[in-house]
Amino acid sequence: MARSELCTEEEITTLVYGFYARIRADTMLGPVFNSHINDWDKHLTIMVQFWSSLLLGAGSYTGTPMPKHVALPGLSANMFRQWLALFHETTQALPNRHLAARAEEYAQRIARSLWFGYQMNNEPDRIPSELAHV
Repeated sequence: MARSELCTEEEITTLVYGFYARIRADTMLGPVFNSHINDWDKHLTIMVQFWSSLLLGAGSYTGTPMPKHVALPGLSANMFRQWLALFHETTQALPNRHLAARAEEYAQRIARSLWFGYQMNNEPDRIPSELAHV
């Protein structure tokens, strides 16, 4: 299936807004996100651009997420696992199963990459640990 046939930007917006609603309400992740994101409307717009670039090849995202994430204090593997669990809850509610499956694949890669980068930046003398698949 071509990326252009996978989904619409409206479906991506539904995914992003639904996911971050879960994040903001979560007792573990909500406080972390809410303390570092000052403008949720701007953040959600950026996240729609990010996911549109991944899923549709839109090319509308130009940021560098790694430096922002590795600078956060006190992140743990459990937080990344919770992020994945909430993402999975969100994709399970999507009627477009092709979109859900592709987004899940990307989310697994993103969480793994950010977790490895976080560990390598914050504990350079230790071998990074894997995230168990959720």
